[in-house]
Amino acid sequence: MNRPRTIVVKPIIALIALAVLIVACVSAPVCAMASGRAAAAAADTIVAGDAGTRHATPVDDTDQNAGGDSGQSAAPIAGPVPNVIITNFTYGDGSVPAGGKFDLGFSFQNKGAVAVQNMVISVDGGDGLTIAGGTNTFYVPQLAAGATQSQTVPMQALIDAKSGAQAVVVSFRYEYVDAGQRSSNSVDEKISVPVSQPDRFQINDPVIPDDAQNGQESTITLAYVNKGKGDISNVEATMDGKGFDTVSKTQYLGNVASGGSGTIAYAFTPTDSGDLDAKITVTYEDSDGQQKTKEFPVKLTVADPAPAMDDTAADMQDEQPSMPVWLLPTVAVVVVVAIIVIVMLVKRHRKKKRSAMDEQWDDWQDGQDSQDGRDSDDVPGTTQGHTSEQPATDDADRQAPTEVIAPQPGERS
Repeated sequence: MNRPRTIVVKPIIALIALAVLIVACVSAPVCAMASGRAAAAAADTIVAGDAGTRHATPVDDTDQNAGGDSGQSAAPIAGPVPNVIITNFTYGDGSVPAGGKFDLGFSFQNKGAVAVQNMVISVDGGDGLTIAGGTNTFYVPQLAAGATQSQTVPMQALIDAKSGAQAVVVSFRYEYVDAGQRSSNSVDEKISVPVSQPDRFQINDPVIPDDAQNGQESTITLAYVNKGKGDISNVEATMDGKGFDTVSKTQYLGNVASGGSGTIAYAFTPTDSGDLDAKITVTYEDSDGQQKTKEFPVKLTVADPAPAMDDTAADMQDEQPSMPVWLLPTVAVVVVVAIIVIVMLVKRHRKKKRSAMDEQWDDWQDGQDSQDGRDSDDVPGTTQGHTSEQPATDDADRQAPTEVIAPQPGERS
């Protein structure tokens, strides 16, 4: 009874096992194809790094068995983009003076997992710095992963550069091979170099008054000028000492621009006579923000106050005569004597002049009489008693006979 049941179960089990085997054979190629597609999609994904991007292509390593069995294939996944950074740099001690030259040295390192190749380095000093000879571009054939290299660049600060930190940009451009793919990347590193303008804030020596007196206000002045390229800020002046009073011992002048000038004036009143010792202190901040101090000693002699004149002294001065008593009579006598002398000299001069005129008149009369006598003898028709007046002479001329000239023979009348 039980044997026929055994014969029926065995064929059913065999059929089930055969079906399972067929399903397994059919599904194996499909699974292999799906696995290959997933690996290809993963290999074609864009990988982002710290300073750039790159694309990786898959590598086909599929091997087929001779019996027709299919195997799995997968492309290697690329690592992060290699970065190049500056690890340290030097430019000298302190700040670089405007117009000064210096050597900028810096070290750079490959922080990536693969080597970089064909690296080009360029240095840009911006508006305040420049290359002092040579070139600002350098070439590095290869830098292995984790390796470090140094570079020195001669530079110079411009004469009109502003005080403070000046930016220097160092650019790295390079190539690398990762997961069978060649890619390129660039990195910009920025460093700062402090530049300072020289302090040329000039303050002249104080001008001290010559006639300082106790109890009278006097003034001390100091002239200043900013000859530097940078601004001067927070200028203050203080006068310290004893033996004087002032309204304000500290004066705040504020900021002084490049090329600006002015005067510090202190009004003070001495309270003691004799030597006065004081000190004027000027503090300010230069273009780098460094506080500077300049001190000027003040030494002057204060005279005693002038004595006040009282009424008694003024009355005594009024009672004193303006001139001696004997001076007026003496002057009067001198004037009288001078007048007498002048009158006598005038009279003497007139007398001499009158005598000279009389002598000249006598000489003239004698000459006139002798001339008249000669005229009366020479003129015909005149008598001895006729005077030498001019009308008589004219009458004689008019009475002279007329001479008739007879014609010559042969001439017609």
